[in-house]
Amino acid sequence: MGIIEVEDVSFTYSGSKRPALDHVDLSIKKSEFVILTGPSGCGKTTLCRCLNGLVPHFYSGDFRGRVLVAGLDTREHEIWELSQHVGLVFQNPENQLFCLTVEADVAFGPENLGLPREEIRRRVEWALKVTGMWELRHRPPHELSGGQQQRAAIAAVLAMKPEVLVLDEPTSFLDPAGAAEILSLVAELNKRLGITVLLVEHRLDMTSPYADRVVVMAKGRIALDGPPEEVLTSREARELGVGIPKVIRLYELLAERGLRLPEVPLSPGQMASLISEVVRCR
Repeated sequence: MGIIEVEDVSFTYSGSKRPALDHVDLSIKKSEFVILTGPSGCGKTTLCRCLNGLVPHFYSGDFRGRVLVAGLDTREHEIWELSQHVGLVFQNPENQLFCLTVEADVAFGPENLGLPREEIRRRVEWALKVTGMWELRHRPPHELSGGQQQRAAIAAVLAMKPEVLVLDEPTSFLDPAGAAEILSLVAELNKRLGITVLLVEHRLDMTSPYADRVVVMAKGRIALDGPPEEVLTSREARELGVGIPKVIRLYELLAERGLRLPEVPLSPGQMASLISEVVRCR
């Protein structure tokens, strides 16, 4: 059993006639890095909300199926319980930062769990340092840059010590440099700490090199699921409007012109290495 198990889940928001999720099945193993993508309105955010209990405990509607996270059935456990296993980082970090200082925001979750003061202090210090926000801990969140705010929001989630980190388009408000910084941080948390990552993203040029799997949604369903090299070179991905990374498009153009590389590159650096290898062998 994976750390996340979504079993035949359908959900229709109250007042809506069209289901946001339509018989979704998804299994994610511990320590996997999974990208979730697809066109706007396909159900990505709703699926994320299912993982920490916001659906069905906060957002009302017709919920069917079962979601298990770290062995917990989300229908049978409250959001505060699930938040200790699943950390959800919203698209806009300002929605998660509301205290007078970064440090207070990071401490908010552990304080509401009623943890001992010394444990709260340890968690806050660890989360701030691992996200590179220690030096800015006394700053008001509204004075931070977009990338720093996103780091602060991630630190606030990490202080709850979750096993799963779910990020809903965390780079959408950032420039390329800020986005690269946040993605590097998330990848480090995944590799170094073994945190399972589900990342909702459209910037596949930047994110696919980190991914173990790419899951594509369409009309509330899982349309594609597999290694990025397979999903992003498939005809179905193009038909669904997935933004194919430029390095993969170059790989396919080279193949059409007779230069076949031994594997599908996911980054410019990997592409350069593969081309050099082929040229040396000729």
